[in-house]
Amino acid sequence: MTAPPTPSAARTALIRRAAVRFCLRRGWAPVTEMPLPNGRRADILALGPDGGFAVIEVKSGPRDFLGDAKWPDYRAYCDRLFFAVDLDFPQELLPEEVGLVVAEAAEAALVREAPAHPLAPARRRALLHRFAALAAARLAAFEDPTGVAELRAALRVE
Repeated sequence: MTAPPTPSAARTALIRRAAVRFCLRRGWAPVTEMPLPNGRRADILALGPDGGFAVIEVKSGPRDFLGDAKWPDYRAYCDRLFFAVDLDFPQELLPEEVGLVVAEAAEAALVREAPAHPLAPARRRALLHRFAALAAARLAAFEDPTGVAELRAALRVE
């Protein structure tokens, strides 16, 4: 039996859902919990229609932001970096050099555009491959969860 989500986890989930909807409205393809080559995991990595990548880091409150010094590590794997917060978040805590998306209920709005810092072509190509492979694997697991679970179990045994 799993424990009910903490208030912070529930708040994070609501902000993430609104941020994903924000991405979709912009024509971006978002993938949540995206592992990056540096060992970090982006809350959302979104591929834009122009081939650019945006990382959206979800923060549920001041404690979540102030206790997290790893967000600058995401910049090396995106063309634009954003924070997504809710209306209650004290926005003055967030750095000016990062974009800002603010969630209200299930929707989110752009408050500040993120400055561009284009990825090197080789890194973009490697990230695109990783993005596509993860998205395809998740789609396969959605389509055939039993088959994917059996394959994973078989691979662990070998």
